[in-house]
Amino acid sequence: MNSMYFTEEHEAFRQSFKDFLQKEVVPHIEKWEKTGNIERFIWKKFGEMGYFGLSTPEEYGGMNLDLFYTVIFLEELQKINSGGFAAAMWAHEYLAMTHLNKEGDDFIKQKYLVPSVEGDMIGCLCITEPFGGSDVAGMRSTAIKQGDKYILNGSKTFITNGVYSDYLIVAAKTDPSDKYKGISIFVVDRNAKGVSATKLDKLGWRASDTGEIAFDNVEVPTSNLMGEEGKGFPYIMQHFALERLIMGINAHARAEYAVDYAINYMEERVAFGKSLDRFQALRHKIAEMASRVDMCREYNYSITKRLNDGHYVVKEASMSKLLSTKMADEVIYDALQMLGGYGYMEDYPMARLLRDSRLGPIGGGTSEILKEIIAKMIIDGKEYKPAT
Repeated sequence: MNSMYFTEEHEAFRQSFKDFLQKEVVPHIEKWEKTGNIERFIWKKFGEMGYFGLSTPEEYGGMNLDLFYTVIFLEELQKINSGGFAAAMWAHEYLAMTHLNKEGDDFIKQKYLVPSVEGDMIGCLCITEPFGGSDVAGMRSTAIKQGDKYILNGSKTFITNGVYSDYLIVAAKTDPSDKYKGISIFVVDRNAKGVSATKLDKLGWRASDTGEIAFDNVEVPTSNLMGEEGKGFPYIMQHFALERLIMGINAHARAEYAVDYAINYMEERVAFGKSLDRFQALRHKIAEMASRVDMCREYNYSITKRLNDGHYVVKEASMSKLLSTKMADEVIYDALQMLGGYGYMEDYPMARLLRDSRLGPIGGGTSEILKEIIAKMIIDGKEYKPAT
């Protein structure tokens, strides 16, 4: 236990969550990986256990716990070897629900946030567009106000929970003439007329549903506007810090899982009369891999502490995601090599782990975009400030 960051209460939560995952989730993972559809009953069980309310205020059914409970939640989800299942859970709680928490008024919170905490509703966050990628300000989707409603048109892509969710947090331009200040955020019902979704076929994250969403003259009530009109871009940027730190934490956790699995395999596998963990070349490779995992993990914990204390850690979170996801890909690649031919077999965890990990340097801001953001801050003196 790292007592600098985790208390006995944290560790008790970790053990109970691990037990829950082994009992309620792991028996179904292979089915969900094949179907790409996580059954609704598990969402409800997560809600009943309070796992979707870790950082939600108590008045809306949550527990308002510190961010190290979130760290534990993320780490243990990575260690059941389904990046897709993990993504579906954290995208609901920390992408969709974060916007409900921060920008939604009481009406929106009662209608969408409370049932999200309870596991009765599933949310997704719709920002990325087919022609925009990481260029958030260049989005083409529009929401033009007409009386007491907005008319939403456009498309989004690579949306986790984009097919089977109940509501969508959507960014669109309410003033198409203004690149940055013309974006607003809405919550849109899945069953609203004109909303359609196409399921995408992915290399990894197979258990989660990733969709391309189309909006064709969708009528969105003005009451579903979240926060202030035209403030959507800074809202999105503000929450990117949490999303990128989450992806950094996910990365160090899956890399740790890979190293632990490789060590256990090497202890049992015998070649030339001795176990693999007796060969110096392999021992030294493990030493290097474990060192890189530890370096990222400790950095991520320190940034979590700063975010939990109220600091705006956009630079540090970007660094976390940039380096941790690169490290995870490389460590998992080497861990697969430790298994030899078995590493390439689907009966062993490394093949899926390698595929799932590869999304890390892409989703939530590509590594190339993150490098430019970091460069602007450390070279050009650019400062980013929270919107709220």
